Amino acid sequence: MSDIFHLTERGGPILIAMPHVGTALPGPIAARMTGAGLLVGDTDWYLDELYQAAAGLDCSVLQAHYARYVVDLNRAPDDHALYPGKPNTGIVPALSFDGDALYQAGLAPRDAEIAERIGQYWRPYHDAVRDQLARLKALHGFAILWDAHSIRAQVPRLFDGVLPDLNFGTNDGQSCAPDLSAALMRAAAALPGYSHVLDGRFKGGYTTRHYGAPQSGIHAIQLEIAQTNYLAIEAAPFTRDAVKMARLAASIAALLAAARAWRPAD
Repeated sequence: MSDIFHLTERGGPILIAMPHVGTALPGPIAARMTGAGLLVGDTDWYLDELYQAAAGLDCSVLQAHYARYVVDLNRAPDDHALYPGKPNTGIVPALSFDGDALYQAGLAPRDAEIAERIGQYWRPYHDAVRDQLARLKALHGFAILWDAHSIRAQVPRLFDGVLPDLNFGTNDGQSCAPDLSAALMRAAAALPGYSHVLDGRFKGGYTTRHYGAPQSGIHAIQLEIAQTNYLAIEAAPFTRDAVKMARLAASIAALLAAARAWRPAD
């Protein structure tokens, strides 16, 4: 168990990455934060529980330990915008999704500290992603990177309206084979009661875009789940809805099973 992440290695071709599931804040960072920062309200809550099917499907799992407010593991190290024209949440964010300051006045991290956090937290995580994909490709001839996320269904600062329940991202078809995304769309359509979209508001973040290289045998897909599908309320204290959680976990299992059954065309 690393201090930066927890890695469970298994033998199947899928690596499930959870860059935003962590909630830990190092003491010196927490001491400078506002109430909004300490709340870590933009966490991808309980993904480790929702993806409980990973073990039975032989999927490896990489879970971040620290909160995304420490460093966002799904952003590029040069912090270029993923969605031009939209607010950029940043590799070391100063604002929450709602635009609230995360640090007390004058205490937000500057360039040198941002670079230090990238080296301390971001690089080891991405070294692990790269190493695991190489391991799985060596075993199977291909690997699937499943970047697991969740977000509130309504975040007016980031997008208009209400998100669909299941938001799949493949960088507009560039990060995985089209028959893999088609298999997942069929599996999603078979799930009762969930809406879904492919490459809508969320097309995949840095992880999906950087590692997805289907021509080289690495297929990456992001799933962003609207939190209304498993939280009792999308606000503190971010309480689980047990019935919704169980139903969604079973649905995620069906999606993972579809990915697990897929094989690249010869």
